[in-house]
Amino acid sequence: MKQHLQHPVFSIISAVADRQQVQAFAIGGFVRDIFLSRPSKDIDIVVVGNGIAFAEAVADALKVKVSVFKSFGTAMLKYQDVEVEFVGARKESYRAQSRKPIVENGTLEDDQKRRDFTINALAIALNGEQFGQLVDPFNGMLDLENKLIKTPLNPEETFSDDPLRMMRAIRFTAQLNFVIDDEAVEAIKLNKDRIHIVSQERITDELNKIVLSAQPSVGFKYLLETGLINHIFPQMAALYGVDYVNGRGHKDNYYHTLQVLDNISATTHDLWLRWAAILHDIAKPVTKRFEPGHGWTFHGHEDRGARMVPKLFAQLKLPLNDKMKFVQKLVQLHMRPIVLTQEIVTDSAVRRLLFEAGDDIESLMLLCKADITTKNEYKIKKYRQNFELVQQKLKDVEERDRVRNWQPPITGNDIMQLFGLKEGREVGIIKNQIREAILEGDIPNTYEAALEFTIKKGREIGLKVVENTN
Repeated sequence: MKQHLQHPVFSIISAVADRQQVQAFAIGGFVRDIFLSRPSKDIDIVVVGNGIAFAEAVADALKVKVSVFKSFGTAMLKYQDVEVEFVGARKESYRAQSRKPIVENGTLEDDQKRRDFTINALAIALNGEQFGQLVDPFNGMLDLENKLIKTPLNPEETFSDDPLRMMRAIRFTAQLNFVIDDEAVEAIKLNKDRIHIVSQERITDELNKIVLSAQPSVGFKYLLETGLINHIFPQMAALYGVDYVNGRGHKDNYYHTLQVLDNISATTHDLWLRWAAILHDIAKPVTKRFEPGHGWTFHGHEDRGARMVPKLFAQLKLPLNDKMKFVQKLVQLHMRPIVLTQEIVTDSAVRRLLFEAGDDIESLMLLCKADITTKNEYKIKKYRQNFELVQQKLKDVEERDRVRNWQPPITGNDIMQLFGLKEGREVGIIKNQIREAILEGDIPNTYEAALEFTIKKGREIGLKVVENTN
């Protein structure tokens, strides 16, 4: 173990611990990640004694500043490339309606018992004679080898005390590709309704970590299995299941969404593009209809879904800014490229898509490719060929017509000056006609062509060009 404690901060911590005659240990994620071969710059130190006083002594020895958080009983310092947090060993007890514990001083084992999972309860001694010795009273190493998420104590008690640990358990499965111990899964099912005592911000923080994992579906399958999804994101839970009429069913939109999410996650680490994948079909449950002779339909689910996005972001405490608008735009447009692959691709349809998608066109195309989840090899090949055709069309039309993030060559002010008008209905009519003419390809996207078209349309509604008196 000593080879993993080569950073100079450990020798200083060891020297201070011996001088003060207190026991100090590295614990938690830093130790876990040693065995997972994952680099970590965050080091947690637990001291059997006063953690803040010990941190101040270490900071003094390192000649760095220390930040003290008295209400949490912790202190933190930065040294070279690592961030070290100190806390005194403690034991905890909980009240039923709060995840904030009553804290008392305790032993190292008391501190390890209060940890969420056995793999996070691993500790390494930092005192001189014991330096580098692993302390593992709950067989965390065995659980690491077996890729198992397990609690040090009774899981029902662990999750009832701090329900956020249920989300953390599922988050670790997604991040590490582990599985949750069967007893712990049952404990989550029993305690799932207690998630409501946790703040939405903390829940969403864990949810985002699941979304950003290499294979998010791992976490979302556990959210479904345990029933947590019904409490934290009921609109997504509504995607689950298949209805049948006259023996005809539709695909399970929950699992389809997970496949799209995994597909997009294989191509990008962008959180908001991944959220667009999660929400692209979110309105299918409320737009689902069975049409005799045709089957199941979800007409307008993209429009309804786009309207749902702001409320969902507010509900989940996600940012109500340009990130939300990006997701909303992709939900609104996600069917458009797919429709283009199923019919003759006209320049006007491509221009309109470029006009509406703007700089998000590449993200939209990534989402649409990810949305192809059919297992039929012929269909996959056909879709891919058509997507290549659409992408080439997008490139060609943009180079020629420049309608991405389009600005009208003739502005409203130009129209008012040209005809001596004030702001009003006529200006709006002509502006819309210019836009439609360019998008339809009736006129080039140039000032000269637009000016000629504007004069013509003005005359048609009885307007006359005002002579320039300057």
